[in-house]
Amino acid sequence: MVIDFNNLYEMPKEMDRILEMFRNSSSVQRRNSYPMVNVAENGTGYYVDACIPGVAIEDVDLTLTARSLVIKVERKSPEGRYFRQERLAGTFQRIITLNVPVERDKVTAKSVNGILRITLPKAEDIKPRRISIEQ
Repeated sequence: MVIDFNNLYEMPKEMDRILEMFRNSSSVQRRNSYPMVNVAENGTGYYVDACIPGVAIEDVDLTLTARSLVIKVERKSPEGRYFRQERLAGTFQRIITLNVPVERDKVTAKSVNGILRITLPKAEDIKPRRISIEQ
């Protein structure tokens, strides 16, 4: 009786090949997330920069909920016959989770050169406070 172990030796390669397909699909999804955002923090607040070139301000909807900032964008596809269309068109949404409270009444948004900057000031309750020591 002859036992063929070739299939067992090839199994790790096959598993790697299958897992690589899943890894690639998540990286493609991350790369195609729209709008692309940068989220930063300084001592006074948080900043969200959303890249929305070619989108009219009327086609952007910002919503601040208790725990998140929702950015909805509609990019309209221009009329015409395309041979290649790489710019995304349609309605897109990004949700940025806020793990700390912000001053809701002081949130601002400004668009310059296709970059939408949303400023979210920190709530006074969470800002660092210096405590004096009595003698």
